[in-house]
Amino acid sequence: MIKAYAKSDIGKVREINQDSYYISNSLDQVQLYMLADGMGGYNGGEIASQLAIQSAKNYIENNFKDIEKDRDSIIQLVGSSMEYANMVVYEKSKESKELEGMGTTLEICLIYNNRVFIGHVGDSRIYRIRKDFMRKLTQDHSYVQKLVKDGTITQEEANHHPQKNMLIKALGCNAFVEPDVMAKGFLKDDILIMASDGLTNMVKTEEIFESAKNNIELAPKELVEKANKNGGYDNITIIVIKNI
Repeated sequence: MIKAYAKSDIGKVREINQDSYYISNSLDQVQLYMLADGMGGYNGGEIASQLAIQSAKNYIENNFKDIEKDRDSIIQLVGSSMEYANMVVYEKSKESKELEGMGTTLEICLIYNNRVFIGHVGDSRIYRIRKDFMRKLTQDHSYVQKLVKDGTITQEEANHHPQKNMLIKALGCNAFVEPDVMAKGFLKDDILIMASDGLTNMVKTEEIFESAKNNIELAPKELVEKANKNGGYDNITIIVIKNI
């Protein structure tokens, strides 16, 4: 059985919440959890994040019943749903001047048979807690993360880099996108955390771990409050999912 709790907050600085999320009803045939952090002037980011989630969700729900339920088929389904969502957001961005250049991050967790199938584009993050260890399952698609990977700067320097928010990959900005897609074990008592950078930039990883480990139901509210207390410079969204 899977339990999930979520919270999204505008933060202290922004005028509009451009984050969106979706969590499955526990009785749904497809256990699906999504988070998107939109960007773009006017209300472009808000439209991009909502549209991305809606499109990917519809794509998965419409096609899940027709695929083989093996690892490769589900991985392919998640990847295709993101490519489809990318196309929908990209087409929409060309409809009017206000929406030009809008885009969004997108995280997908599809849970099936003690596995989580992950789709990822952007710098929102997915972590998994197993026993007393929390591991980041996604790699940020950001300029700064690339510098870390190339050995140009350290992770510590990356945390305070002025171009920290510059993405090298987002959904809806180009006609095509190549998402990261993977399958990981999701065993009894494992916890998944999906978070926008409004949380991960404001709250230390150890604190996210402690809060989720202690109480999955209270963690979203508690962590949003912490992010706001530390400045709340961005919209904050978090989903905590536990395999009970």
